Amino acid sequence: MILVVIGLVLLNLFGSNFYHRFDLTQDNRYTLSEAAKETIATANSPIVIEVFLKGSYPPEFRRLAAETRQLLEEFKAYNPNISYEFINPLEDEDDPQAIQQQLFQMGLKPAQVEVKESGKLSTELVYPWALAYYNEKAVKISLLQNQLGATSEERVNSSIQNLEYAFADGFNKLTNPKSKKVAVLKGNGQLDDRYIADFFSTLREYYYIAPFTLDSAAVAPKRTLEQLNTFDLLVAARPTEAFSDSEKYILDQYTMNGGASLWLVDATETQRDSISDKTFAFGKDLNLTDFFFKYGVRINPNLVKDVFSAPIVLATGRENESQYNRYPWFFSPLSTSGNNHPIVTNIEAVKFGNASAIDTLPNALDKTILLSTSPMSKIVGLPYEIDLDKEIPENLKVVNEGPDPSEYSAGELPLAVLLEGEFPSVFTNRIKPFSLSEDKTKSSPTKMVVISDGDIIANQMDGNRPLELGFDRMTNTFYGNKEFLLNTVNYLLDDSGLINIRTKEIAVPFLDPQRTSEERSKWQLINILLPLGLLALFGIVFTYLRRRKYAR
Repeated sequence: MILVVIGLVLLNLFGSNFYHRFDLTQDNRYTLSEAAKETIATANSPIVIEVFLKGSYPPEFRRLAAETRQLLEEFKAYNPNISYEFINPLEDEDDPQAIQQQLFQMGLKPAQVEVKESGKLSTELVYPWALAYYNEKAVKISLLQNQLGATSEERVNSSIQNLEYAFADGFNKLTNPKSKKVAVLKGNGQLDDRYIADFFSTLREYYYIAPFTLDSAAVAPKRTLEQLNTFDLLVAARPTEAFSDSEKYILDQYTMNGGASLWLVDATETQRDSISDKTFAFGKDLNLTDFFFKYGVRINPNLVKDVFSAPIVLATGRENESQYNRYPWFFSPLSTSGNNHPIVTNIEAVKFGNASAIDTLPNALDKTILLSTSPMSKIVGLPYEIDLDKEIPENLKVVNEGPDPSEYSAGELPLAVLLEGEFPSVFTNRIKPFSLSEDKTKSSPTKMVVISDGDIIANQMDGNRPLELGFDRMTNTFYGNKEFLLNTVNYLLDDSGLINIRTKEIAVPFLDPQRTSEERSKWQLINILLPLGLLALFGIVFTYLRRRKYAR
């Protein structure tokens, strides 16, 4: 007896000192990545998490709640300062509508889901959110991803894939102070602040954001370059006015000093002829052709048409009789990527508008095509008349009858390209606009992303209120523009640890609702009658053997 007690004591001591969690799943879904662990490694104060997924929800949301609980257990096992609680924000409330309004003002929008059970269809409001608190700071964490044309089960499946990133991203905002600076280029007719408000308000949670103008390049170019070199990233959001050679030289030397940049450039512009009342697309010269050419890309002055595209909404009728209808619009390509680069992995389709094809040119830089058109695309030369009365019937014909292979044969045309490596200077062996004491002809290793459409960063407006980037108010559809650009900025600033979590694939099996409905009665009978049948068979066999034994 004493040996048994001693053995149990030793076993407990061994288990306390050599505690380990084993993940036996095939996809290692419960094993935290090193990037996720780093976000809470330095947290020496309590991190309190409230998860709004408690209640009688549809099965897919109960699965999301279970996966969330399991993931938080893994975070808690790594850092005991983490605690969490599942709550129902509307439970036991005298005025649930007031609570809903309060949550809406906090940016916690509910998801309206359809519940189909026993042939009956109903809707429920679900708040797939979490709030995390740390040292008097709070962040909201979205647990449900918006997904184009997806069912609730598909959205939850995608959200489970994204859970680790969502919490790691939230913890990163709480525990890691901002350090890097992003310059928003101004002075060359870039997008107005209200159209880039949503993206940069989100980006401000991670980095310091400041506008930067090149207006002083003509009078104080050296000081302008010195100031620009204090930033880690430069963002040029759809410039419309040509750059001077002095401005290009400053931008070039900024790259030579290791500065990263994100260029969202339109190579075309549309104008409406007041006489003929027609809209024409023309090429736009920003004096950047040699700039990008030296770096290994060329944005062509053309338009791409893609069968896989976002719809356009047009009004028919007059005044109160107006109706809004969707029509295919091939000038708005929807781009997804088949590669596994962390910038584009597991994101929704990105919506472009009046985009141009990008050519990649041979040089020493590494080039990755992040986004492109579908194989069913064509190139339209400029100038080009954009006539709705002509385009819409042609597009409808293509959708209904299928595209003509001889016409839509341009293949996958690059729309967004990542450049990495040591960049050559644009002004090598050229006359410089001004002299520098240290003129660099080759950069330190850095990165640049060139996108052939400036509007993918533009949010729509609801009156004077900016809407979330990627949301189309006319079709009530979310696209992946915001997620793509956030990933791009994170990657350009070497914050790729978190977005690498996106490459993690988790297999989440769901029941086939049609099959479960068709075979419902069969499996109910099997689950009820089979156990009873086995029990009856056991009783018959047992009775027979017992009588046989005692009959002797």
